[in-house]
Amino acid sequence: MSGFYALASAVCRLVLRVGWRFRTVDADRVPPSGPLILAANHVSYFDPPALACGLPRPIHYMAKAQLFRIPLLGTIIRWCYAYPVDRSRGDVGAIKRSVEVLRTGAAVGVFPEGTRNKSGTVVPQGGVALLHQLSGAPIVPAYITGTGAWRRFHRIQVIYGEPFRLAKPGEKASREDLAKWTGEIMGRITTLRERLGAD
Repeated sequence: MSGFYALASAVCRLVLRVGWRFRTVDADRVPPSGPLILAANHVSYFDPPALACGLPRPIHYMAKAQLFRIPLLGTIIRWCYAYPVDRSRGDVGAIKRSVEVLRTGAAVGVFPEGTRNKSGTVVPQGGVALLHQLSGAPIVPAYITGTGAWRRFHRIQVIYGEPFRLAKPGEKASREDLAKWTGEIMGRITTLRERLGAD
């Protein structure tokens, strides 16, 4: 973990705790080392830092390419291990980069919906399932709540699930397989939402 990332994570965690009563649930379920895909729901630009800053290990993210063209912001997110993805097309390069990151033993954060899903109507994409099949890395589901209403200082919470695998090592996957796995991943994320609501 770079010094800049550690500092940014600490500052982010402090700000969220003071301003939004930030808390994590079952963060110890996230393996402290080894390749890992962290899959979560997505409603706000606050989701990536909220998902990552409660963990002791850095999370690498694919971020839309336009963000890297913004002065200063582009530099900061690169220092925080983000790399660009072109969401206007199937960006094979970004998937390859993600597989390479995972093969170094790092963790990659991915939002299956592919974009912010404020209405709840966005159809999940197969990127997480494909990345899982190509890399063999386990998936940890997570659910984030409170970021969509951050202006009203609602509590921000993140709950993490148990690591799991769907693909067998070296297994080929059809489109039907990827669609089925995507449904399974989203189902586990939804289950976490229900658990968080019961706490």
